[in-house]
Amino acid sequence: MAQPIPPITLPSAQNPQQEAEWLRTNLHRWLDREFIPEAVNQQIANRAAQIYARQRMEGENDLGSLVIAIVTEMQAFDFSQSFYSEFAIANAVSDILLDSLGIDRCCGQ
Repeated sequence: MAQPIPPITLPSAQNPQQEAEWLRTNLHRWLDREFIPEAVNQQIANRAAQIYARQRMEGENDLGSLVIAIVTEMQAFDFSQSFYSEFAIANAVSDILLDSLGIDRCCGQ
């Protein structure tokens, strides 16, 4: 039987607003590169960064829980002017954070 991948815990937030700004910048860059630059990409990145900052200020360090929070809260965002969905955004945030931690996205190592 396969073993589950252990949870990934982020270091405790020292400056959640600064982390959120870093995430916003990197997510916006990713959104523009993935398809085409669109004005809505900035709004998406801003909203995802706000959710991230609030979660981190509330003490959330578990990456899985952060992804679920982003999916849940981004459901209220109007994606009609975008190629993306709340799932694509949450996955992109996860990938960006994993890359910053030097964790291989393929195998969780």
